[in-house]
Amino acid sequence: MSTDTRQKMVLGAAELLRRRGLNATSLREVVKHTGTPRGSIRHHFPQGKRQLVEEALLLAGHSVSAQLRQRVQQAGALGGLAAFIEGWKQTLEQSDFEAGCPILAVAAEQYVAEDGYPNAEVQDQLLQRTAAAFAEWQSILREALQKEGIAADQARPLATVIISAVEGAVTMCRAAKSTAALSEVEWVLSGLLRTALPSTPA
Repeated sequence: MSTDTRQKMVLGAAELLRRRGLNATSLREVVKHTGTPRGSIRHHFPQGKRQLVEEALLLAGHSVSAQLRQRVQQAGALGGLAAFIEGWKQTLEQSDFEAGCPILAVAAEQYVAEDGYPNAEVQDQLLQRTAAAFAEWQSILREALQKEGIAADQARPLATVIISAVEGAVTMCRAAKSTAALSEVEWVLSGLLRTALPSTPA
């Protein structure tokens, strides 16, 4: 039961991060959202919000990595990209365009501690977590592209462009309450990959 409570709080924090952002995801809101006892915060996360957010970032980052890896393994770089973007469209539509990327949400905000003041040390640690998540996603794509014959010096920037474009499009979709930006990004990225992949007609 203790493990279940802890996991429930981490999942709840990740969900709030993707919907409300970093500073709106308070310990009080996590407890309220997950229906867990207030005392369980200090029991499971003695370092407070900082620790809870770090673990939520790890969970969210690994979750996306697993999905992305599975999709490119099953369908290749081009098909995997299409499936990845389709997954984002479904997430946005099912959440009424409230759920974005928790990794991006944390990377884009200045961390404000529970005392109401910014904390540069925690900010740096959280940014390291987000950078690691982005780097892992880029690595998965880079390896998939290289496996299909794209040179390493070309695969790396392509992977960076893909992640940057999809993350930006998700934010635009939330603002417009439409998946049009993701569709347009998919069209452009698919064209880039078809041109770059040696065995794929342009």
